[in-house]
Amino acid sequence: MRIVLVGPPGAGKGTQAAFLAQNLSIPHISTGDLFRANISRQTDLGKLAKSYMDAGNLVPDEVTIGMAKDRMEQPDAENGFLLDGFPRNVSQAESLDEMLQHEGMKLDAVLDLEVPEEEVVKRIAGRRICRNDSAHVFHVSYKAPKQDGVCDACGGELYQRDDDSEETVRKRLEVYHTQTEPIIDYYKAQGLVVTISALGKVEDVTGRAMEALQHEGDAA
Repeated sequence: MRIVLVGPPGAGKGTQAAFLAQNLSIPHISTGDLFRANISRQTDLGKLAKSYMDAGNLVPDEVTIGMAKDRMEQPDAENGFLLDGFPRNVSQAESLDEMLQHEGMKLDAVLDLEVPEEEVVKRIAGRRICRNDSAHVFHVSYKAPKQDGVCDACGGELYQRDDDSEETVRKRLEVYHTQTEPIIDYYKAQGLVVTISALGKVEDVTGRAMEALQHEGDAA
């Protein structure tokens, strides 16, 4: 299957993408990974992307699209892929359609992870990270430490990252609503959107997603 995963920040896209890709035996292609891989390998696209990022500018769509195209042409993506973080806007969605059409392919589904806005704010703004080890992550509501502000694992200080503050989260949501959400309507017009609730346990959300995608595959 060829799937695009969409949803607001805090919807659990990365977690669900990893589980779904494993269950469907297709590669999980995330824009974050693409950028890191191209920059670390110093590819032409990576160097170009880094030049924009170092200058504090947004990386142009054509650079992101070029990286995605290269990745989707790898042998492991021959039988499908799951795109996470791309396309981010309607222009990128149109370019993806053109690219796939040129290769005689098309998307099978666009999985929309739906989460109420206040839940997103609660999920992200409640995160606390250990200063000693960033792998130790807690949450004031869902995974509270035994002692407030202290890591259970090593006793380090727990803190809130700047980009996890409520103000920053709401700004990120605004960007999502303005730039990314319109692609849902774009794909709805093609009959590709499958919307599921991303509330509840991780495995429950994965189960709902697999069931919805199975139904979509049977319908196709």
